[in-house]
Amino acid sequence: MKIRGLSPKLPLTIDHADGHSLTKTHKEMVKQNLKMLILTIPGERIMDPKFGVGLKTFLFEQNDSATQGAISSKIKEQLGIYMPYIEIVDLDFQNTESNSEISDNLLHIKLEYWVQPLEALDVIDLTYDSNRGLIT
Repeated sequence: MKIRGLSPKLPLTIDHADGHSLTKTHKEMVKQNLKMLILTIPGERIMDPKFGVGLKTFLFEQNDSATQGAISSKIKEQLGIYMPYIEIVDLDFQNTESNSEISDNLLHIKLEYWVQPLEALDVIDLTYDSNRGLIT
């Protein structure tokens, strides 16, 4: 039996079996949707100008506890509105003070979350470089 996809996998790529790559599990789809929520800049999504955390908008701010608190608050606010079935287990920021291998140009976030309907724990690990964009 052929497994049908739930949504297009982003970025769009060609898949010879399905035509383009698709998310095959709910856990994979939730992770992709969470990543899009964090990366989308408010106003960027058509018909929903309040959608998104806009991680990119924080790139030229100081990577300190005040900025990290603002990002954390924005993530929690957006999850409450758009993905209330996700519970944050741990939200960790890394900067040059906590990890000497992190450049001043990098914003690194590790978000551990619980998907209530799936009873699944997962982690999203994002590193954003002011020069190159999203790295992971």
